[in-house]
Amino acid sequence: MAKILGIQGETIAKEYLQNLKYKIVKLNYKNKIGEIDIIAKDGDVLVFVEVKARQSLKFGHPREAVNYHKQQKIRNVAIAYLKYNGLYEKIPIRFDVIDIVGDVVTHIKNAF
Repeated sequence: MAKILGIQGETIAKEYLQNLKYKIVKLNYKNKIGEIDIIAKDGDVLVFVEVKARQSLKFGHPREAVNYHKQQKIRNVAIAYLKYNGLYEKIPIRFDVIDIVGDVVTHIKNAF
């Protein structure tokens, strides 16, 4: 059930971002370091988005799972992506978190 919620969460987040006119670049980008749920363009800014979804707040907000360790891992995956694609230090970037609880979407820009 958690995986199904994860897939639904990413679909909800993708549609949410598209409604805001973001251009989706990659979904579920993976490399040897780890994974980034969504890579998108917000104007000239490349945005690395972590999506966390839960059905309730019983265990707290999903965004609380994006702790320091997770943030560092996402940063390292992003750096590898930028270097591999020849974009390192050539494009502005941002790290966002999309928190989904039930049908409520909270978008945290510049989350870390």
